[in-house]
Amino acid sequence: MHTTSQDSIVFALFLIFSGAAVFATLALYARQALPIAYIVLGIFIGPYGLRLIDNASSIEEMAQIGIMFLLFLLGLDLSPQRLLQMLRKATVITVGTSLAFALVGGGCAWSFGYSVGESLLVGAAMTFSSTIIGLKLLPTRTLHHQHTGEIIISILLLQDLIAIAILLLLEGLGGRGSSVQGLGLLIITLPMLLGFAYLSSRYVLIPLIRKFDKIREYIFLTAIGWCLCISQIAALLGLSYAIGAFIGGVALATSPIALYIADSLRPLRDFFLVLFFFSLGASFDLGMLGAVWLPTLLLSALLLILKPWIFRGFLQWAGERPRVAMEVGVRLGQVSEFALLIAVLAQQNQLIGREASYLVQATTLLTFIASTYYLVLHYPTPVAISDSLRRD
Repeated sequence: MHTTSQDSIVFALFLIFSGAAVFATLALYARQALPIAYIVLGIFIGPYGLRLIDNASSIEEMAQIGIMFLLFLLGLDLSPQRLLQMLRKATVITVGTSLAFALVGGGCAWSFGYSVGESLLVGAAMTFSSTIIGLKLLPTRTLHHQHTGEIIISILLLQDLIAIAILLLLEGLGGRGSSVQGLGLLIITLPMLLGFAYLSSRYVLIPLIRKFDKIREYIFLTAIGWCLCISQIAALLGLSYAIGAFIGGVALATSPIALYIADSLRPLRDFFLVLFFFSLGASFDLGMLGAVWLPTLLLSALLLILKPWIFRGFLQWAGERPRVAMEVGVRLGQVSEFALLIAVLAQQNQLIGREASYLVQATTLLTFIASTYYLVLHYPTPVAISDSLRRD
């Protein structure tokens, strides 16, 4: 019997999700965040490891759907009222700390001989903290951690908005023709897409959802169709699928059932995000570590040490107690999964070299691992090593 392409995809999915279950189990015993397990699995069985999956192109295409749903759900959470409230609370803190982290990252990259453009992008990638680690390792049942969670969510939300702006800028700079032409195309097409999404959702989609809101299957299918539709229109206009998905989510954020849509799509998002993190690991060439190990170690050490203290300084200036300020800083002391997106997209658009992209990716993974270990050893988390620190 000949193996068809469909058979190979099924076999690849079998390897990915069976392996993910095994590696996730090991990660939980090691008190690590699950995305690390998926990335390590990709390195282990991917083209640069055992080569059980030698051609990951089809997996990468499916993985992009996970990013689309991730940004779609992020958009759904951005109701205008909540966004304004968050802006008032955390704008100065987020902007100030982001500039500080960008200087650290960019300065470190520049000192190792990277170009000015590459150093700027490395610095931009270092400004964000991980939403996955920040929220997944945060207890929510005590008043103390409810307040801590509000601070963390405010900062992460504004960081996500900055990340979206950087991704949009990369889309413009990576457009066809010159950078000016790419940015010009972005300035024209983005308002067109925003207007279309807003009008379509207000006068077509939301009325339909309200009319048939008792049929959950219909809402589920409509939300997926809407996400993919706006993503496809964005691609036709020269933007990315992910940016289109984000705009589609924002357009639905005022809907009364936005929270229900978000809850319904999270399992689907998680399915494709496993593929995304796996594809990142599968595309990570361990041979490149020889070229970036020293700047990776130095940059990771600087961020892991400085991020908590910089956050603490800004939060204390804003009136938070020192203990709360330090805990927030430690919980946000790693680099974000958005840094991986920025590194991959910048390399695809030929805005940075392969080595600079691997510096961002390796630094992100190293801070993921080190930050998670420190958190579970010293602060209450759902997966803490000590029973006295294990809280839901």
